[in-house]
Amino acid sequence: MPGAPALRKASLFALLVAGLAACVSPESYESEPVEIDTPAGVVTCQLYTRDLVIWDSAIDRPDSMSVSTADAICVNEGQRRSEPTIFTAAVLES
Repeated sequence: MPGAPALRKASLFALLVAGLAACVSPESYESEPVEIDTPAGVVTCQLYTRDLVIWDSAIDRPDSMSVSTADAICVNEGQRRSEPTIFTAAVLES
């Protein structure tokens, strides 16, 4: 069969990709849930590492708030927390 080696390579590649994808689990990058106070109520966020703010999402939100708005609040919080901390002169002097 002329196409057998190519099919075998494609199958092995697919198995390799699937195996690697199983190794990268979002749970291994999760923080403890974070509560953010908003004018509409508290949004509970699941944040991930500083490099993965795109995964940050709401796990609880006020009924009056859309999922996309709550998720955006969580992504913004993740970005805020990933920014470098700037120390004030008072902190540096102590």
